[in-house]
Amino acid sequence: MEELEHTCPQPRTRLTEPAIFAKETSCDCRAPHEKLSIAQARCGTPADRPVRVYADGIFDLFHSGHARALMQAKNLFPNGYLIVGVCSDELTHKYKGFTVMTEEERYEALRHCRYVDEVVRDAPWTLTPDFLEKHKIDFVAHDDIPYSSAGSEDVYKHIKEAGMFVPTQRTEGISTSDIITRIVRDYDVYARRNLQRGYTAKELNVSYINEKKYRLQNQVDKMKEKVKTVEERSKHFVNRVEEKSHDLIQKWEEKSREFIGNFLELFGPDGAWQMFQERSGRMIQALSPSSSPTRERSPSRSPSPPSQWPPLSPKGASASISSMSEGDDDDK
Repeated sequence: MEELEHTCPQPRTRLTEPAIFAKETSCDCRAPHEKLSIAQARCGTPADRPVRVYADGIFDLFHSGHARALMQAKNLFPNGYLIVGVCSDELTHKYKGFTVMTEEERYEALRHCRYVDEVVRDAPWTLTPDFLEKHKIDFVAHDDIPYSSAGSEDVYKHIKEAGMFVPTQRTEGISTSDIITRIVRDYDVYARRNLQRGYTAKELNVSYINEKKYRLQNQVDKMKEKVKTVEERSKHFVNRVEEKSHDLIQKWEEKSREFIGNFLELFGPDGAWQMFQERSGRMIQALSPSSSPTRERSPSRSPSPPSQWPPLSPKGASASISSMSEGDDDDK
């Protein structure tokens, strides 16, 4: 019997296009798909086809927690092909509740996730053997917390018993319910936000009174923002003036120190002015008559008394006269 080659779709390597939608028959490969153990798949077996991993969910308000779960599912095995099933609005509203995004929006969100190779629209709430066989699924990936729904304590119980379940880890702190809770809690904030962006009160399902209240609050917030802006600008101006005044005072102090230093250098004890005074005094003494050479007295003229500075006292004057008379006697 001729052995058939596997023609299973390969994981996408180019990320320039979105993932494909699964067909009714999904994998058209006619080669038999032997049942694999998790250990075999992790070792890279089989080598001639990818390991087909299935992950399903609602994926409303697609967020990082969803993306991280799909990233784990994609990287469970060396050669993994990730198929993601997205439940329709009808099933979701019946078993879980209303969604924010429509099923078409949720399908498209999954198609543009880099880890997804194929998207199954209108996926079943509970996986049946026929569905697993039709899409040739090897393993199912989901977090290990029992998922009670549709009258079952855990909708993945039969998958776990068949050895086809591979657990992933939930991302704490983020979920669709958390995001919706934030919106409901801050409803007024988001209603005012969308009114500012041009949405009508009818589109937001807001009453006439609430619309006027929100618009008034928006005007008040604008005024507060303007006042805050003026205060910030005024504060900035005052700070600049203060900085300029500090710079001016500093320059004044520097100039004052420079002036005082120049004054002391000029008029201090060792300054140029003191040296000038000393030199002037020496010049005056040098030019005074008392320091000039003694002239020879003429015989016909009596010698004039030498000039002295400062003027002599009366006693000094009499002493000078007596000495002059004695000198005359000697000359005679």
